[in-house]
Amino acid sequence: MIPVEKLNKMSLERKTELFSRGQANFPDAMKEAQAILDRLKADPEKELNFQYFAPLAFGSSSKELDARNGVCLTADDFFVTPKEIMKAQALVGANLIRSLEKAAANIRKFHEAQLGHPIWMTESQPGLLTGRLRQPLKNVGVYIPGGEASYPSSALMNIIPARVAGVPEILAVTPPDEHFKARPLNVVAAHLAGATHILKLGGPWAIGALTYGSLGLPTVDKIVGPGNAFVTAAKILVSQEIGIDSPAGPSEVFIVAETGLEWANALAWDLLAQLEHDPRAAAILATPDLTLAKAVAASVKNALTDLSRAEIVKESIKNSSIIVTKDLDEAIDLANEYAPEHLQLVAPEPFNYLTRIQNAGSVFLGPNSPVAFGDYVSGPNHVLPTGGAARTYSGLSVDDFVKNITFQSLTQSALQALAPVAMNIAEAEGLTAHAAAVAQRLTPIDNLACLTAEKPIKKKGKPSQT
Repeated sequence: MIPVEKLNKMSLERKTELFSRGQANFPDAMKEAQAILDRLKADPEKELNFQYFAPLAFGSSSKELDARNGVCLTADDFFVTPKEIMKAQALVGANLIRSLEKAAANIRKFHEAQLGHPIWMTESQPGLLTGRLRQPLKNVGVYIPGGEASYPSSALMNIIPARVAGVPEILAVTPPDEHFKARPLNVVAAHLAGATHILKLGGPWAIGALTYGSLGLPTVDKIVGPGNAFVTAAKILVSQEIGIDSPAGPSEVFIVAETGLEWANALAWDLLAQLEHDPRAAAILATPDLTLAKAVAASVKNALTDLSRAEIVKESIKNSSIIVTKDLDEAIDLANEYAPEHLQLVAPEPFNYLTRIQNAGSVFLGPNSPVAFGDYVSGPNHVLPTGGAARTYSGLSVDDFVKNITFQSLTQSALQALAPVAMNIAEAEGLTAHAAAVAQRLTPIDNLACLTAEKPIKKKGKPSQT
């Protein structure tokens, strides 16, 4: 049962236990992922064949294939074909596709609003023009989990912002089953979201293929998307060579609730919805209403018998609590200290408190806004910072798929005005060539060719006047 605890009686050790969660530590996965990446870098095609023919490549229940029988995959075999996409659409069905399309429309609309102007300029002072140019990344890889279940929402949330940002090439990778077929739901969602190619690749092999250019693929600029410990380990290892999104830790929710017993059952299910993700997941409810706290705890206990993932929840409850505070302000302060991935703010007028929130991945306002909507259909991205990283990081957005290139241009008058400032600072830093580069511009030059000619150009007649 999830404990009900009063904040003013909670020990420092207990609070530290609840709040000091962080990113997963998986040394074994790091070691194995490194070995796979090393082999891939040395011989990409052979290593990829090894993955799909080696025993246990897909887990203990997988069908064992034997490369020694002469069977060998070609590069084309790893790509999902248009025919396979059509077959996947038929298997998924029109009703579910319509739901994915509606979710995709909301996600696309939210991310399009983030774009702003692709170029802006300002005149900082007369003659000094500065600005910024936005350019999309050339290509990105998106990992869509698929080892044990389908995750179409991950495909939508990771591919759509890249497409909106203008990334021309998006390579989606997802693990195939024991028959070397990609999960239909993942295929449909990736196609709908705008993936350029969909590949049947999983685990560290997929991360390595995107990084080192296996199967004729280009080396991508960035890899995003969630995965298991081995995928996360591989992404961390290749991050010295290419960009990645932030490594994801266990899912978490922090609920701030004012009063109202009518919300008790719904809040209990909100807590359970996070706890069923992973044994390391966490869920906290903070409220000044002791009666509500006890009612939510009772609802959680009663619901445990109806859960398909009850064993997982029984483990993750150990990371969770229902905390009774002296008032709502204290509950909000506690939420800011926790810096949750998901923050639910349940009060009659939740927008009155929105500006009080300083640290959170995404905020869900009011009793009718459960995190589950954000996971699938609301529009804001569900790829969010975990483990307290919301103190300094934001969720996935269009900004993750663009580069912002700054530029500047000075007129002669601006050069004259700013030269003493630049030269003073350069000389103070002992960088005399910097100062000289500025000083050279102070002397009028009547023929720019003399700067680039191999031999000095002899000027005829009187010097020009500037």
